Amino acid sequence: MAKTSPQPAAWTFLTNHAHVLLSIAAAPESRMRDLATTVGITERAVQRIIDDLVVAGYLSVEREGRRNRYQINRKLPLRHPVEAHCLVDGLIHFVRKGSTGQVSHAPSH
Repeated sequence: MAKTSPQPAAWTFLTNHAHVLLSIAAAPESRMRDLATTVGITERAVQRIIDDLVVAGYLSVEREGRRNRYQINRKLPLRHPVEAHCLVDGLIHFVRKGSTGQVSHAPSH
C-alpha cells in the first residue's frame, strides 16, 4: 500500500473575526456576500461575526442608501490576554502594511 503525503492542517493564525475585521478595514463598504467570499465562510457566519464586533464596540454600522458602511474602532485593545497590550489599529497596520510600512503580499506557490 502506497503512503500518501500528509496534507497540511486547515488552520490559520488569525480567527474569522480577525479576517472579517481586516477585510472591512480594506473595504468598509463591503457587502456581507463579498466578506463571506473573501474570508471563505457563509454570509450567516459573517452576520454573526459583525453582530459580535458591533456589540463589543469594535465596529459600528452606518446605513448609506441600500448599503452598509462599517467603521472600525481602531483604538480598542485586542481581546485575548496574550495580545491585549496591542490595539486593533496595530493589527490592521501589521497585516496590511507589514513591518516595513509597505503593502506586502505573501509569495504565491
